[in-house]
Amino acid sequence: MGSVGDSGVDDRELVTWWGLVVEAYARTGRLVQVGPVEGVDVPGPWFEVLLRLLRTPGQQLTMTQLARETTLTSGGFTKLADRMVAAGLIERQPSPEDRRVTHVVLTAEGLRIGEEAQRRHVALLREHFLGPLGEERAGRLAGLMRALRDANTPG
Repeated sequence: MGSVGDSGVDDRELVTWWGLVVEAYARTGRLVQVGPVEGVDVPGPWFEVLLRLLRTPGQQLTMTQLARETTLTSGGFTKLADRMVAAGLIERQPSPEDRRVTHVVLTAEGLRIGEEAQRRHVALLREHFLGPLGEERAGRLAGLMRALRDANTPG
C-alpha cells in the first residue's frame, strides 16, 4: 500500500491517474493527427501554428506570441517558421509600429491548407474524442484541462 499525501490520495493512485492522462493523450493524439493535406505534410507543430493563425482575427500573430503559445523556444520556433515559409504556408511581415516585432501571417496557400487540415482534424476529433466521451464528458474534460493549464502557466 502506498503512502497517502496531504490531499488524502494514495501515492500509487496519484501516479496511476497521471499515467492514464498521459496514455490517453498519447493514444488519442496519434489518432487525430491530420497527416499530409494536398501533398503538403502538416506535422503537429505546423498544424498548431496554422490552427492558431486561423483562429486569430487578421490571421496574424507575432513570432514571440506563436513561440510562447506553441511551447517552443524562440530559436526552435524560428526554425519551424523558416520551414513553413519555405513551404509557402506563412510569411513574415515587419510590424509597422515597432521594427523589433515580426508578425507571422498566413499566405493564401496556408489558409487553404489550414482550413482543409482543420476540417479533417474536426472529423477525427468527432470520431476519437467526442464519440467515446460524449458531449458532456468531453466538455467537462476540456474544463478540467483548462484549469490544469491555467494553474501551471507561469506568471
